[in-house]
Amino acid sequence: MSKIYLMGIITNRSMRDTFQSFFEKHQLSVRFSTLGTGTASDSILNLLGMEATEKVIYLSFITEETWSQLKRDLYLSLHIDIPGRGIVFLIPPSSVGGKKVLQYLTAGQPIEIEEETTLKNTDYELLITIANAGYTDVIMDAARSAQAPGGTVIHAKGTGASQAQKFLGISLAEEKELILIVVRSSQKNSIMRIIMEETGIKSPAGSVCFSLPVTSVSGLRLSEEEF
Repeated sequence: MSKIYLMGIITNRSMRDTFQSFFEKHQLSVRFSTLGTGTASDSILNLLGMEATEKVIYLSFITEETWSQLKRDLYLSLHIDIPGRGIVFLIPPSSVGGKKVLQYLTAGQPIEIEEETTLKNTDYELLITIANAGYTDVIMDAARSAQAPGGTVIHAKGTGASQAQKFLGISLAEEKELILIVVRSSQKNSIMRIIMEETGIKSPAGSVCFSLPVTSVSGLRLSEEEF
């Protein structure tokens, strides 16, 4: 199976047009974006004569082959090594909620897909559900019915509507919500399954799910033998 990564990009909002052209150049049609704010303190900003920077965060699934092309162009064309241009990082997913969802998320990239979608094993995982805006409560109700803990919601925008029609046979809204839930790996399959069954791609929520490996946690209700 081709190696798959979730690519994250954090850059200044002034760089949005530059990265938009970069995505189009490399035909990354399915991606998600949300806004953020830099955390540099006022004293550091004053010392550097800078104003607080507002950020944009992009998320997109890429293959190892795609990354080899992107990485070269990030340096040659975007000069990503210049301070202020942004940072790019890769995270290997642990699983994806079905072959069609994986095809949609990696649309346009050559990929060998096996039936088994578990890619990496850890004791805990960050379950991410991307859905049309306004369906968080429905998704969390479904997740809680499988004993999921609470989640966190991030508002975002998505692209790749034409790819959703091609691979999923549905139309997806641009306004998105990302629901983040840290779960035990032993719970993940049942939680992911009920989310996809009750709020999946053929429902109004249009949910797609994937998970990222978590190597350690603190703050969850753990039994004493786990300390």
